[in-house]
Amino acid sequence: MSSQQKQPSLLESIIPIIFLVILLGANVMVFGDDGLAGSNQIALLLATAVVGIIAFFRLKMSFDTLMNGVVDSISAAMSSILILLMIGALSGAWLLSGIVPAMVYYGLQILNPTIFLVATVIICAIVSVATGSSWSTIATVGIALLGIGKALGMPEGLVAGAIISGAYFGDKMSPLSDTTNLAPAVAGTDLFTHIRYMVYTTLPSFTIASILFLIIGFGYDSEISQDNVKSVLVALDKAFYISPVLFVVPAIVVFMIIKKVPALPALFVGTLTGAIIGIFLQPTAVTVIAGGETGWQATYMVFMKAMYEGFSIESDNQIVSELLGSSGMAGMLGTIWLIIVAMGFGGAMEVTGMLEKITSTIIKNVTSETGLFASVAGTCIFFNTTASDQYLSIVVPGKMYAEAFKEKGLAPENLSRTLEDTATVTSVLVPWNTCGVAQSSVLGVATMAYLPYCFFNLLSPIMTVLFAAFKIKIKRISK
Repeated sequence: MSSQQKQPSLLESIIPIIFLVILLGANVMVFGDDGLAGSNQIALLLATAVVGIIAFFRLKMSFDTLMNGVVDSISAAMSSILILLMIGALSGAWLLSGIVPAMVYYGLQILNPTIFLVATVIICAIVSVATGSSWSTIATVGIALLGIGKALGMPEGLVAGAIISGAYFGDKMSPLSDTTNLAPAVAGTDLFTHIRYMVYTTLPSFTIASILFLIIGFGYDSEISQDNVKSVLVALDKAFYISPVLFVVPAIVVFMIIKKVPALPALFVGTLTGAIIGIFLQPTAVTVIAGGETGWQATYMVFMKAMYEGFSIESDNQIVSELLGSSGMAGMLGTIWLIIVAMGFGGAMEVTGMLEKITSTIIKNVTSETGLFASVAGTCIFFNTTASDQYLSIVVPGKMYAEAFKEKGLAPENLSRTLEDTATVTSVLVPWNTCGVAQSSVLGVATMAYLPYCFFNLLSPIMTVLFAAFKIKIKRISK
């Protein structure tokens, strides 16, 4: 900072946040679930402008300094943006190639409404632990499970909550997960000590969430949904060639991610192999989408469009018609727009020192150990809401509280566990956070629709504070 630049006061720091909350609240009342169509983006832009006004006229910050902070923050999200584009292409390719329809087809024959929700949580948890990626899990098996849930007559918000609960369990516990590696690195402990210590709070949260989904499942009548299931199976069998051989492509993607191939090339290979297998196995679907035209030009056009702008197939069954449609890469552009403006707001708040001012004020008022754990949890959620990025929500609080934990004689794994119990899992609950925007867009379910059913994500922060309050598994630094 230059010698003339001032530090923001607490009031100046919270004004943009209050302004943003008021605008977002107005958007919810006026636009409802359509807030992501543009009104929330405008709200974030206006809130960023408020930060700029305070920075120019009160803090004497130059425009270039502010813009550099905004650009740096947006640059940090570029890998997420590229992955989202590839997920859009993959969803179109896998749908047209019959991979997602095959998952739904066989899933409907195995799962019934009573056990479907708890099975969804467990399946997503297993895949996410194996791959270390909640994003990849939700974009592949998650989409298929959502289709199965719709066919069984379940609300899409409820099914999405089960998918996200399972996927984020793996995101926390897998040694392959980036956040699981990041949290101990920031806090000052090793990976496997961190994972072992997370078991104490994570397993109870996951168990309670699974029991809740099982109880909800008992409220759905298997006989009522049976007619729906039969009609969906007939419609899928009519539209696509269904065979277990289609599962070779998802198996390749999972294998690549387990072998620590980065998400972007793994998803690219999955998209390409999905398109290739679809060319040979789905000529009927291609012909229907091409309007009856045949030949390599028609096939090429259909698959290219499936990846960049999506497609739809009309069916006599309404559920299948909703399932057999994709918006491809183009469907991700609104999501990317929101990520860019959200990261811009977070970058402006960070470079002006407003985020640091708010969090340092919180630390000064913490006296008890329980208050320290609760402050970490609250700070992580605060950063997920303001900085709109789960990595910043781990790194910044981790650096801020590391010394405070050491001064109270608390081992660093206490901090790393608390970071994951709050920052990692609550990121998907914020509509303008990169994770919330991504999963809402991939599943096609509004964040506020699935939020009440993300039981694991909601329980995790509560569990970590309860463990601190009752002094359960709070490790001390050896003298």
